[in-house]
Amino acid sequence: MTQHMDALAAELVRMAEDDHAATVHAEAEDPAERLRWRRITARHGDRLNEIMDEVGWPTAELVGEEAARAAWLVAQHADRQLDVQRRALRLLEAAVAEGRAGARELAFLKDRTLVNEGREQIYGTQIAGVRENGSPVPWPCAEPERVDELRARVGIEPFDAYVARFMPS
Repeated sequence: MTQHMDALAAELVRMAEDDHAATVHAEAEDPAERLRWRRITARHGDRLNEIMDEVGWPTAELVGEEAARAAWLVAQHADRQLDVQRRALRLLEAAVAEGRAGARELAFLKDRTLVNEGREQIYGTQIAGVRENGSPVPWPCAEPERVDELRARVGIEPFDAYVARFMPS
């Protein structure tokens, strides 16, 4: 990688670390804490948009595996910047079609974008809420009877195994 790409990779990784640290505030009771989360994700979404202007989708071959995953995380959490999320989705779709990115990450971003558009998801990756017994409830899926088949095609575990991770112990 060039020195510029090394710096870009380090920046993306820092953004993901900041995102991870602030995630606890996303659903906080305190509105100031929720606002902190929104500001971080908005700032990161803006910066990802600039990065996409510069290099397109930041693939692993450009910025390394960790930074590419960080870019995906930033796109996932750009929920209030649907234009950025849609653009990231288009660029990631092209990268997957060219064999330069993974279908699993694409599936998660596709579902996230669809849900943010008020549409049904495909892979059942987005959780709408939690039942009283603690079991997760997915956002509606376009083809619920095919979810596990579609998930398997992109390397995502079956839905029941996925949601079991969210269940209280």
